[in-house]
Amino acid sequence: AFMDRSIIEADPHTVIEGMLIGAYAVGAHEGFIYLRKEYPLALDRLKIAIDQAREMGFLGKDILESGFDFDIEIHRGAGAFVCGESTALMASMSGRAGEPRAKYVHNTEVGFRDKPTILNNVETWATIPVIIDQGADWFASIGSGDVSKSPWNGSSGTKVFSLVGDINNTGLVEVPMGITLREIIYEVGGGIPNGRKFKAVQTGGPSGGCIPASKLDMPVDFDSLTEAGSMMGSGGMIVMDDHTCMVDVARYFINFLMDESCGKCTPCREGLFAMNNILTRITEGEGKEGDIELLEEICFTVKEASLCQLGQSAPNPVLSTIRYFRDEYEEHIKDKKCRAGVCKKLVTYSINDNCTGCHVCAVNCPVNAISGNVKEMHSIDPDVCIKCGICYEVCKFNAVEVR
Repeated sequence: AFMDRSIIEADPHTVIEGMLIGAYAVGAHEGFIYLRKEYPLALDRLKIAIDQAREMGFLGKDILESGFDFDIEIHRGAGAFVCGESTALMASMSGRAGEPRAKYVHNTEVGFRDKPTILNNVETWATIPVIIDQGADWFASIGSGDVSKSPWNGSSGTKVFSLVGDINNTGLVEVPMGITLREIIYEVGGGIPNGRKFKAVQTGGPSGGCIPASKLDMPVDFDSLTEAGSMMGSGGMIVMDDHTCMVDVARYFINFLMDESCGKCTPCREGLFAMNNILTRITEGEGKEGDIELLEEICFTVKEASLCQLGQSAPNPVLSTIRYFRDEYEEHIKDKKCRAGVCKKLVTYSINDNCTGCHVCAVNCPVNAISGNVKEMHSIDPDVCIKCGICYEVCKFNAVEVR
């Protein structure tokens, strides 16, 4: 993920140190870093860091005369989204197609090359050295949840998020677990630009759910996000303002996940295909009664019957938008209307009395759908208009309406 890439580019030695500590703890002698081919800078810096660690005696044979051997090898992947799933990743590393396997065989028993394997993401490995240095109690004091009885409870430590979308301060942010969405979006992110209203935030990457404004004061931790219909996932956080169509958002992510599905299991392959078709129909004004219920039924089937986490989490964008924005689905289906003006086949552009006849819209129209003399009110021919929205963007007098 983008966050992990940034950690490797900025501080690869921390990742190497974390892997070294983990290897020593479990008695492993080989480590592998799986890196997407789209990250050349991360690859270059990782190679340099590994060479430096070998030169200093931190990798290789008899590390620091301890009798412990450990080395790291880099594997480059083609960037398939499904290879974020652990067993698909190891299949790719073995030279096979990146397809997951049944989870009743655990990686810690039979993993890469049929050997017991510990697999974690970059952020986890990078956290280990500071925990060893500062102590588990220090780490557990950051974040939320009760860890007094078990270290597996709660959401301890910090988390790196990629804050993007309709927000003033985009970029990577590291915050304590348990911080609220409101604090992240308004205090860290600087709020929504141009005075627009916050509408939703999607967390966890493409298969995460969309969380509405009514839950802005919700703590960002594993349990709360799951309860809200989303997930922590890779740490992606896409902020959306009131210009966003939530039905189109669901369609966009389902289309992506459909393309990235490996196709091995029928529920994921066929379920995502069916969901994409239904959502496309709805956004094109061809939705019909029963589509929402059918979507929910397919979602639950895909969620329960899919082989890996990609399929099991893929319905989240649909289920969460139906849960919190059902009225938008109903508007698209019953009224053939998109309140955000995003779904082109459901909107109409017109010019109101605010028009000054400046002629800017007509000059910029790519299909000459706007007519009118200079300093006179203009009009749009709906039969010629391709609904590109350029007239709306260039008008300085709020004379172009989207209905």
